Amino acid sequence: MKVIELHQDQTELIALAASHNRQAQQKIYSKFAPKMLSVCRQYVRDIHHAEDLMITAFMKVFANLKNFENKGSFEGWIRRIMINECLSYLRANKNISFIDDEFVKEESFNNIESGLSVDDIQFLIDSLPDGYKVIFNLYAIEGFKHKEIAELLGINEGTSKSQLSHARKMLQEQLNKQKNYEYGTE
Repeated sequence: MKVIELHQDQTELIALAASHNRQAQQKIYSKFAPKMLSVCRQYVRDIHHAEDLMITAFMKVFANLKNFENKGSFEGWIRRIMINECLSYLRANKNISFIDDEFVKEESFNNIESGLSVDDIQFLIDSLPDGYKVIFNLYAIEGFKHKEIAELLGINEGTSKSQLSHARKMLQEQLNKQKNYEYGTE
């Protein structure tokens, strides 16, 4: 049995994990699982389903480690696999649909300073229809461009923009309702 050093170079760790070294795979899993569960949770409301998807995606990570070329971020590579796994799950369960709406009104949204916790924000995002939620997450959280989102989801670029606009509008309305409720104006 090989012993993995505590401060082992990531490239060596990846190579060991690619050769099916369970300790190396465990070390990678332990390092990235909390962040990746958070990524999966962004797309799937139920924490148990999100965890199942994360584990399935990690199996794909380990099966495809030989394809990682050590170019760019390893965490980003893993994150992409997680996102793709979540999107595949949502498509397979027909949980996402997109309205082919080319009309997009670009609105500016003020950054609202609020006392919202991360859980409150996640609750607001979870309340979006799944199509809006996916586009919002890909654009606002993951930093994808509309062209990339359109290619990833097989939709028009205008549809991506429209879905994002609708998602932002819904979130803004929810924040305004909450603000009015807090100040007793509703």
